[in-house]
Amino acid sequence: MSTATSALPDAAALADWLRAHVRPFHGGVQIEPLTGGQSNPTYRVEAGDHRWVLRRKPPGVLLASAHAVEREYRVMRALADSAVPVPAMHVLCEDAAVLGTPFYVMDFVEGRVFARPDLPGLTPAERAAIFDAMNGVIAALHAVDVDAVGLGDYGRPQNYLARQLDRWTKQYRASETAAGLERHEPMERLIDWLQANRPDDEAVALVHGDFRIDNLIFHPSEPRVLAVLDWELSTLGHPLVDFAYHVMTWRVTPEEFRGLKGHDLAALGIPDEAAYVAAYAQRTGRPGRSGLDGLPNFEYHLAFNMFRMAAILQGILARSRQGSAASADAERTGRQARPMAEAGWRLVQQLEQRRAA
Repeated sequence: MSTATSALPDAAALADWLRAHVRPFHGGVQIEPLTGGQSNPTYRVEAGDHRWVLRRKPPGVLLASAHAVEREYRVMRALADSAVPVPAMHVLCEDAAVLGTPFYVMDFVEGRVFARPDLPGLTPAERAAIFDAMNGVIAALHAVDVDAVGLGDYGRPQNYLARQLDRWTKQYRASETAAGLERHEPMERLIDWLQANRPDDEAVALVHGDFRIDNLIFHPSEPRVLAVLDWELSTLGHPLVDFAYHVMTWRVTPEEFRGLKGHDLAALGIPDEAAYVAAYAQRTGRPGRSGLDGLPNFEYHLAFNMFRMAAILQGILARSRQGSAASADAERTGRQARPMAEAGWRLVQQLEQRRAA
């Protein structure tokens, strides 16, 4: 979840609003920033025996369609009775006059959040169980009947990849221009290759857009996911693009972006990429297929996600330079944009070499 370097919400105004819209209580509220992410400022709010989480848009000028707390609220509320675990949602406030920007309030979920995918401090058996639970949740997400949960109009699934390429290219260039950042040639080559090689595949599902282990809350002692967080990039889109983003963890190093590349996975008890992909393929109805054979165009989707992550990181860097970043370590995080783009371009070069062989 996200931290906030901007001023805390007005405690008196928030207490009045919570009493009127969530539940009555006596006295004031205590507000504490929650740490972990880079997008929307997020706080734990306590009032007596009540504990909530408040998540709001950051202040300042924002890129178009970014920081969509309204969409986060809608999708988590829609998933309340599904197989995808989410916090209980209370109320959305779109009136910026209350706290300065729109926000929503949800239950505080007590549990474990793992910042690193190598899960230091756990046993190999515990790590294996955590990864299996995570695999089951993303498979369940992609199996959600969007019409049944009221999300049939949650996005425009047609031409998903084309629109995503256009959106993130525009946001990348807008960040580059706004913050006066230098042109990065590997990113430019990656963009050109993705545009020229885009596959024609229109599979549709509800997608999270940022499904990583640190966006999940696990049970305090069991290998069970209690809540999936940070839904601001969710939409109707291609499930394999969403899954490839998740699997990108196996393709990048910790230095490039919170990856597993370079770790001894067998010693850790963490499944290798092929085994993890095969488990997802089995869970999502691709029996008899294993590894990349069950997921068409999967390496294209991996390269696309490295491009998209580079664009997101560029936005974080731009916000840091402009003084409107949500996290205190935004500059360091944003500097990972270039290594991520370079990793994507290396993957493309390897794919092209295999095609030519």
